[in-house]
Amino acid sequence: MRFAFVIHPFEAKDVAKKYAVAKYFPDRAIESFLLRKKPVWVSDITGIESKTGAQTSGFFVGLPLTPNQMLHTVPIEKVNERILQCCELAHQEGAEIIGLGAFSAVVGDGGISVAKASPIAVTTGNSYTVATAIEGVEKACQLVGIQEQDSTVAVVGATGSIGKTCARILSKSFQKTIVVGRDEARTQLIGEEVHASISSTDVSKIKDADVVITVTSSETPIIDPAFLKQGAIVCDVSRPRNVSVKVAASRPDVLVIEGGVVKVPGHPEFNFDFGFPPGTAFACMSETMMLALENRAESYTLGKEVSVQQVEETRALASKHGFELAGFRAFEHEVTEEAINRTRMARKKLDLVTTS
Repeated sequence: MRFAFVIHPFEAKDVAKKYAVAKYFPDRAIESFLLRKKPVWVSDITGIESKTGAQTSGFFVGLPLTPNQMLHTVPIEKVNERILQCCELAHQEGAEIIGLGAFSAVVGDGGISVAKASPIAVTTGNSYTVATAIEGVEKACQLVGIQEQDSTVAVVGATGSIGKTCARILSKSFQKTIVVGRDEARTQLIGEEVHASISSTDVSKIKDADVVITVTSSETPIIDPAFLKQGAIVCDVSRPRNVSVKVAASRPDVLVIEGGVVKVPGHPEFNFDFGFPPGTAFACMSETMMLALENRAESYTLGKEVSVQQVEETRALASKHGFELAGFRAFEHEVTEEAINRTRMARKKLDLVTTS
């Protein structure tokens, strides 16, 4: 079964990668140009082979809208219409399921309206994104010596579909939980559900967290160096990133990892550079591939809720087909053993201070 996956520019100037002249125009002019463009086929995806022997192939579909347009300047009805055009193009090219990437999975009702009108199945990939974020956090804690049952976890973006489920699952393992969201009432509700010690709209409240998962739809970085505890782990699931590059420059004690980076089975060729090493992809892409390998032409992860059952099912599918967490990456680079050791030593110093 063939699949498709939606990608889009993260900012207006990204259009210059295809149309070089765009770098000379202001963002407003570029976005006006994008409004007149229709979704396009971008590249083939080949070589995906499960350890069961099943195979699949697909392609990227380019959605000509930026996050600014999808969130602020274009009416949601128009945005959904454009995403639906991606679905129709994918259907014409033989796909039976399509994954909504990045902000196309965030806007509106999280793909529900699109799926109702789409000629093919639709998924956001958020279930496997949650699964890999949690797996990454668990592995990082082991490497730097954080004992979850004695530590504090913070989830930034806790009212979103991914953040909410991360909070629900991780709060059971950690001693304390901090939840941060944009909407005070909704943040309070999820805080009450997971028995959070702090529920806030203020991101700086994460300063007492040993582990931070951040997954918001912010278009600019929101995690600054001053917000982070000594020896903390930060798992950034968001695209664009939530973590400022200042963290990498000024906080060598903090371990930043990108959530949702997956090694794809077989010999995958994406024929498109999205900043990852060969053979790896985002977890949301991988969920779409898994469903294609399963010949499940059904809409899977949609809306603002991700169930724990869906998370566990995607973990099982990943194990079945050979998808696995790739090595840690941050800010376009592999996380080195030296970086992990720095955070481990920072934790040891912190433990000495707190126990003395």
